[in-house]
Amino acid sequence: MKYWQPMHELAICQALIAQVAAVARSEHASSVTDVYVSVGPLSGVECPLVRSAFPFAAAGTVAGEATLHLRQTPVRVSCEDCGAETEVAANRLICGRCSNWRTQLISGDELLLQRVVMRSGRPRRNNDV
Repeated sequence: MKYWQPMHELAICQALIAQVAAVARSEHASSVTDVYVSVGPLSGVECPLVRSAFPFAAAGTVAGEATLHLRQTPVRVSCEDCGAETEVAANRLICGRCSNWRTQLISGDELLLQRVVMRSGRPRRNNDV
């Protein structure tokens, strides 16, 4: 028996659209035109799949016609020995300065809604600035 299972990225996009809709409601927006998201390589999210799933999750919502802008963020670590903060490869979390393996992850595992561009829900009047 074959059945359809929702992919991980569709569920992520649905949660993202829920956040976007909440922002649009709070700002009394009539529609959302652009959604900006930062994605780290250690987030477990595949950007091409998010791009594919976004229109399905957004369909019929205030963000139905929105453009998704994904920005990949680098992996950065802080070294516990030398104190350096360096950008590293996702599969090599060692200090970029002293090559120590005792590091703490600073960034690279995030999936963050950065910005939502909206159209106003109320018509402009002549005295509006």
